[in-house]
Amino acid sequence: MVKIDALAYVVAESTDVSKWKHFGEEVLGVATAEAPEGGLYLKLDERKYRIAIVKGKEDRYQASGWEVANETAFDAVAAALKQAGVTTTKGSEAQRKARCVQDLLSFTDPSGNLHEVSWGFTTDFARFVSPIGVEGFVTGEHGVGHTVLPAVEFDATWALFRDVLGFNLSDIFRHKFTPDPNEPVKRIYFTHCANPRHHSLALFEMAMPSGCVHIMIEVPSMDEVGRAYDRMQKQGVKLMATLGRHVNDRMTSFYMNTPSNFALEYGYGGLMVDWEHHQAFESTAVSLWGHDFSVGFK
Repeated sequence: MVKIDALAYVVAESTDVSKWKHFGEEVLGVATAEAPEGGLYLKLDERKYRIAIVKGKEDRYQASGWEVANETAFDAVAAALKQAGVTTTKGSEAQRKARCVQDLLSFTDPSGNLHEVSWGFTTDFARFVSPIGVEGFVTGEHGVGHTVLPAVEFDATWALFRDVLGFNLSDIFRHKFTPDPNEPVKRIYFTHCANPRHHSLALFEMAMPSGCVHIMIEVPSMDEVGRAYDRMQKQGVKLMATLGRHVNDRMTSFYMNTPSNFALEYGYGGLMVDWEHHQAFESTAVSLWGHDFSVGFK
């Protein structure tokens, strides 16, 4: 069985990279730096970046970047994908340089989501210094946070991550947007890879034009969440869900829109799980309190 260690980074496409620079620095509180071909790096820790912005023709999510421990693990992933009949593309020298890794491959899952797998990140280990004083983010072995992706071909997509890439189920939620009894129930599977974060990937059984439901980044104190909420309001960023605390990962957070038209969850206190003693479950509520997602439709 192959082992994916963490969600190392995410990639977003933007028609106006300057909007991400402003959003990153003045709302998220991350450091930024120029990236190749007019792109932008968002730095959250000692790595060169955790969120990469590429200049493009659309404002959307582009790719999820998964990392493995070393070259042997990387080759094992490549072999497993090949055996499963999944077409992979080897990263070019320019792509490896832009992603700051030793090697890279990409593939598309059955629902059309683009994924990258890499090993051997490159960084100068310069410490994180927020331009507005944010103390830091919860990353390290846990990765950048989590991503929630649309999975119209739900069963095939989950089978790929479970049977080929070694992800396991954390918990389940089934969602309906209206009281209409004829509306199909949509599944959300929260899944984890080889680190203690409650989930690194969630699959949502619906289409999403922006290519992503949301990503999550985590800060080490509730005060940082509150300060980010104030900055969001001051900068006129659209609120996508009110402050609340989730049932499954116990994250206290709020959601806001990004310049690439997917949401970003800014949270504190997410569970780190001992997987040997975890029991998967189905939750019938999203949150213990708060998280009114209807504000995102107004």
